[in-house]
Amino acid sequence: MFGPRELMVVVVVLLIVLLVFGPKRIKSLGSELGNAIRGFRTAVRDRDKAAEAGAGGGAEAEADAVTHAATSAAPGDSAPGGQGDSEKRHV
Repeated sequence: MFGPRELMVVVVVLLIVLLVFGPKRIKSLGSELGNAIRGFRTAVRDRDKAAEAGAGGGAEAEADAVTHAATSAAPGDSAPGGQGDSEKRHV
């Protein structure tokens, strides 16, 4: 898949990213990305459950799922140091 030349290019790009952002910012970016993905999965799961429940309250449940996803991945959710709140879910 990767030859020696392509591997060196990947290593150089990773070193440049590390120098530009620094280790603390990279850690927080990873945490924020994980929270965003988790919120997206939760919204999709909630929307699917609402669709299975029936068409009667589907639009309202979908709006609630979108609101939940938007509030659960808010920028101020994580504590300093990259640690989130006490609830940790493994997906």
